Amino acid sequence: MGLLISYIILAIYSIALLLIFFYSLAQLNLLVNYLGYKRRNQTAPKFNLLDPKEIPFVTIQLPVYNEKYVMERLLENIAKIEYPKSKLEIQVLDDSTDDSVIETAARVKALQKTGLDIKHIRRKNRKGFKAGALKEGLEIAKGEFIAIFDADFMPSSDWLKKTVIYFKDPEIGVVQTRWGHINREYSTLTRIQAFALDAHFTLEQVGRNAKGHFINFNGTAGIWRKQCIIDAGNWEGDTLTEDLDLSYRAQLKNWKFKYLEDVETPAELPVVISAARSQQFRWNKGGAENFRKTVWSVITAKNISLKTKFHGVMHLLNSSMFLCVFLVSILSIPAMYIKAIYPQFDIVFNLLSFFVLSTIILFVCYWFTYKSIQGSSFDNFVDYIKLFFTFFSVALGFSLHNSIAVLEGHMGKRSEFVRTPKFNLKNITDTWKGNKYLTNKLSPNMIFEALLMLYFLFGMYSAIPLNDFGLFPFHFMLFLGFGFVFTKSLTSRA
Repeated sequence: MGLLISYIILAIYSIALLLIFFYSLAQLNLLVNYLGYKRRNQTAPKFNLLDPKEIPFVTIQLPVYNEKYVMERLLENIAKIEYPKSKLEIQVLDDSTDDSVIETAARVKALQKTGLDIKHIRRKNRKGFKAGALKEGLEIAKGEFIAIFDADFMPSSDWLKKTVIYFKDPEIGVVQTRWGHINREYSTLTRIQAFALDAHFTLEQVGRNAKGHFINFNGTAGIWRKQCIIDAGNWEGDTLTEDLDLSYRAQLKNWKFKYLEDVETPAELPVVISAARSQQFRWNKGGAENFRKTVWSVITAKNISLKTKFHGVMHLLNSSMFLCVFLVSILSIPAMYIKAIYPQFDIVFNLLSFFVLSTIILFVCYWFTYKSIQGSSFDNFVDYIKLFFTFFSVALGFSLHNSIAVLEGHMGKRSEFVRTPKFNLKNITDTWKGNKYLTNKLSPNMIFEALLMLYFLFGMYSAIPLNDFGLFPFHFMLFLGFGFVFTKSLTSRA
């Protein structure tokens, strides 16, 4: 019986490691694409905005829900967008249920008096959540192109001039810009989030877009051709990541996406771990929901290449990597004991040790994305090493939380769209205490995260009697990661 269980554990352990390795190879291929794209001169047809006949009509949609702390900043910033007023409409799609509605209405009225075409649009219910609000706004939108910004984003005044010009190519359905981070240095948590997002917005978005593989509109800081939204089937609220869903439906209809790495749109990162938890849960569950909804359409599509299909499947499986990582983590300690008890498995463990290469590949890939934004000096490289292993540890600490999200997504369990609270923190001395949108509830996952912290402490201890220290660094990072997530969740409450 013990031998049979050992076979089962090693089989699951090996498959999870193999999937992680395939993911790292896909990332390496994206790095090659990224570096090749950076060396090429890019040309594309563009609207001449100096010619009044070529200036297209744009609608800016601002989907908001209980954004008391950032509405003033958002509206002030959007009002500064440099674009002919006769060709610009702004929709404040306000689903709020608190007193921010009154304040927003007053600010919109004040902006209307300046000659700005801005409307405060309210719905009777939140059907479809953000997707539902965008869809209803689209029905009355005047614009040929639809720019979308979440409440915490602050586009530069010339943002439209840098983005809408690319729609002169009639095949372009979406132009997406890179997210910036106004509070990157606020804390370890914000630095880690910025690190992960920078990798997505450089390596992944550029790497896929460079070879015509599918990318995604990121829910904000981008602009759609209205015709593309309608042709792809319009916004749907049956997943938690409606942006990824519509992106894939559009690209399966042969619409092209244009990604602009050089156009940065600053935004605010969650500064409290409960807010980061809710955001991570939504993104990862939504990714799994979209895999369930879309993967067969990608695999069977006759209008895309085999390589684009591979990258599409891996893209849709991104969030599922957390489940693979969690399985590898949990099974790594039993694997140590199996290795000690059953010498016949030595060859298997020798082969499995090859998969440490996955970490090395990711280390190299993320360095190129880090240095493209932060610089490539020796000091920056030292900072990168520290940040990479901090990021790696905390990502491991989130693996239980995110694995639950992924499993719910794959099983089709429905849940509400939970917004990420915004804070409007301008510098490191500002405090988030007293934010009315934060909850005092403790996540039930915290109990398991505390137990996992102890479990991996036991894993480090086990290395001593077994005289096997190969997994000691991995277990140490797991101990730190779960410890970080647990203690931050315990102490970072409103």
